[in-house]
Amino acid sequence: MELYFLGTGAGMPSKQRNVTSIALNLLDERGTYWLFDCGEGTQQQIMNSPVKLGRTEMLFITHLHGDHLYGLPGLLTSRSYLGGDTPLTLFGPPGLKRFVDTALEVSGAHLTYALKIVEIVEEGLLFEDETFKVETARLEHRIESFGFRVIEKDQPGKLMLDKLTALGIPAGPIYGKLKQGQTVQLEDGSTLHGADFLGAPIPGRIVVILGDTRYCSGAQLLARDADVLVHEATFAMDKQELAYSFDHATSTDAARIAQEAGANALIMTHISSRYQGDAVLELLQEAQHHHSNSHIARDFWSFEVPRKG
Repeated sequence: MELYFLGTGAGMPSKQRNVTSIALNLLDERGTYWLFDCGEGTQQQIMNSPVKLGRTEMLFITHLHGDHLYGLPGLLTSRSYLGGDTPLTLFGPPGLKRFVDTALEVSGAHLTYALKIVEIVEEGLLFEDETFKVETARLEHRIESFGFRVIEKDQPGKLMLDKLTALGIPAGPIYGKLKQGQTVQLEDGSTLHGADFLGAPIPGRIVVILGDTRYCSGAQLLARDADVLVHEATFAMDKQELAYSFDHATSTDAARIAQEAGANALIMTHISSRYQGDAVLELLQEAQHHHSNSHIARDFWSFEVPRKG
């Protein structure tokens, strides 16, 4: 599981940062990518990255401001041109379906895959299958904005091969059944229970990606005990009043949320274009004063999500 930052700027693109988009690499876990936000130029950023658009499974839009949304029509049609034929699901606030349907209709676009659009009307569980679940909550911004909590479910522990070898159990289908926790009856009539041959479960990881927001309880709720929290940090602390007036966060706000929620790593993104070059270090230093494990994202930078322990 790896976060890959396609765009890390705020408001409008700059020479150093494109507008917001993040890929969550789940190739090892489910053979796909999930995308979060799709600012203008996202498909161009993808072309210069290892992300494979055709293997994108889900796309989460935090809110409907243009720097998080305007790249969507081009990305959807390009996915067809690149041979994408597997279903794609979009999640986002009310109005997302109207935006997408209008753009595709007016441009005469034809998609070669099934597109499902889910508009978020309630906080809580948004998606769940056997490997992951996604929870959402409202944040505080000028328009409705959501954050997403991606929870990897615990995995079965490692199979105790030495214990099976000691019993004279040969490698084969029996190992697979035990690994799945099943009960197996041997030819001699004895019974093996999968739970007796598995180590402790491997804890799943939690990745939290927030939309634009100022310091708020929704961010705290989603970020609790996260392995990684991705939080906007549009301004430094000396621009606190400006940040608040536009419903944005400072680097200190982001670090406070991470610290209070018990998040492990904080990654700050959505950086104002006023922080060019080494000026961005001001944001990092302010955050690290409150939360030592803080990072500033940059375009085409990746972060591997560690497992606990």
